[in-house]
Amino acid sequence: MHKLESIADQIRKNFDARTTARDQALAQARQLTRACSLAIRAVHRDDTETMHAQLLEARRLADTLRSSLATYPDLFHAGYTQDALKEFVEANATCALIKSQPLPTPEELGVEPATFLNGLAEVVGELRRRTLDILRHGYSSEAERLMGVMDEIYSILVTMDYPGAITNGLRRQTDLARGIIEKTRGDITFSLRGGHLEQAIGKLLGRMNGEQVSGPEGGEAFPNMDEDD
Repeated sequence: MHKLESIADQIRKNFDARTTARDQALAQARQLTRACSLAIRAVHRDDTETMHAQLLEARRLADTLRSSLATYPDLFHAGYTQDALKEFVEANATCALIKSQPLPTPEELGVEPATFLNGLAEVVGELRRRTLDILRHGYSSEAERLMGVMDEIYSILVTMDYPGAITNGLRRQTDLARGIIEKTRGDITFSLRGGHLEQAIGKLLGRMNGEQVSGPEGGEAFPNMDEDD
């Protein structure tokens, strides 16, 4: 039984090390998620300096998370770790696409393919948010550009017809993205029609005002009249 006690001691040491690594990873994942959230908020506010600072911090935290779990692949592929890295993908992709910069690749971000695609799916929601911010000030070609980016993302996601165990539930994210895109398309169409209607009303009022000034037959609208009349 002495051998059994020795085995148990080794197992406890292993569990202690894994527990420490897990606790550190949880803290790093929370910090990473926060940095990504701040980067996204900054890009929506057009605060480029803060955006870059938070993306750099997120990169540092993502690298630390990967290195600290290098000897524990099961912990690295755990849900909380991959969720944080998914946020990392979302932040980098959102900032790049809003700023009209090249989309980072999974290799550049150091993430698994499934994590990359799930993060990309969530970018659609942020692009809708950006589009609505633009439409509040009236229709513009930038809203159309973002709509095109959303369509392109969906066209890729919908081709990933693989089991959920491989894609980490990508199909559900794809369905959500489709609903967001359709709503955004409707918002853009409504805004565009509203803009056309305003232009038509403006032209009509302009013609009416012109007719009042010139009169019905091109003469003065209010000719001088004799005081006796």
